[in-house]
Amino acid sequence: MSERSDETGPSCPLPRSHDTVTLAHGGGGRRMRELIDGVFASAFRSSTAHDGHVTPVTAGRIATTTDAFVVRPMEFPGGDIGSLAVHGTVNDLAMCGARPLHLAAAFILEEGVEIATLQRIAASMARACAEVGTSIVTGDTKVVEHGHGDGVYITMTGTGLCEHDLEIHPRSIRAGDAIVLSGDVGRHGMAVMSARETLSIECDLHSDARELWTPVAALLRADVELHCLRDLTRGGLGTALNELAIDGGVEIEVDERCIPTIEPVRSLCDLLGMDPLYVACEGRFVAIVPADQAERTVQTLAAAAPDERPAVIGHVTAGRPGQVALKTRLGTLRHLPMPSGEQLPRIC
Repeated sequence: MSERSDETGPSCPLPRSHDTVTLAHGGGGRRMRELIDGVFASAFRSSTAHDGHVTPVTAGRIATTTDAFVVRPMEFPGGDIGSLAVHGTVNDLAMCGARPLHLAAAFILEEGVEIATLQRIAASMARACAEVGTSIVTGDTKVVEHGHGDGVYITMTGTGLCEHDLEIHPRSIRAGDAIVLSGDVGRHGMAVMSARETLSIECDLHSDARELWTPVAALLRADVELHCLRDLTRGGLGTALNELAIDGGVEIEVDERCIPTIEPVRSLCDLLGMDPLYVACEGRFVAIVPADQAERTVQTLAAAAPDERPAVIGHVTAGRPGQVALKTRLGTLRHLPMPSGEQLPRIC
């Protein structure tokens, strides 16, 4: 019997080395292992071969959160999708008053993404974890065909430990409480928008994306009686205040003159017809505390982040439950509604 020619016979060659993600990297074989070990495990300095992670807990309450990140562009002034995923997950834990313990990451990769881009994103995630003292201990990777994704999507799950007896929740909000804002608003959304649309601006505008456990931990150490915390992500300050008023069954009144906004954000919002009160932040939050602890809250936040501008921006009343009233720069009072849509899609 004659030998069958290589040209006519069936073949199953091993994938060649690539500088971009291929479908073979999602096939569960050697290429996937090379991608995981060479990009993610090496950056996170941990083994991701096991499907889970076990953490011993001796005391306290466990907090859990999960989030997905689809920002476009993946890299923007002041951050990228990797650092954003870590910060966003850590910040959700911080809003529960929980010290971050561990993170889990799932990556949806589009065929054709450059391996160098993944390496930059993974390195950024590792730096963000190091800043807050947490780590990515397990994860997953999937690859979709070219045109069926948008580069990289990341889903993160985090666990944290509440080492206090406070119930940090909207149901703890009381009439008379003060509302403290941790810093100026609108930077993240405007930084992403300027990068996405290649807007020419005279100043160097960067996202405010950062981890919020450090300032929250400072408030806990200062024995501030935290009634509620809320980070200002999609929908910005305006949406967060409405959610708190609805969930807490209270009315909130804020003074627009007390809300810090930097000039580049105001200018871009004016140019694009947007309201900075509804533009997303990724490193800002509101703390609702007893009125007699408001000044201590501001001083503690200023010491934890000297470059930011914390301020008391309003108070809680028992007036119209679920409503937010805004005192304008002209001194008039108007309703601050919940937005009906999203001003800026794909910003987190």
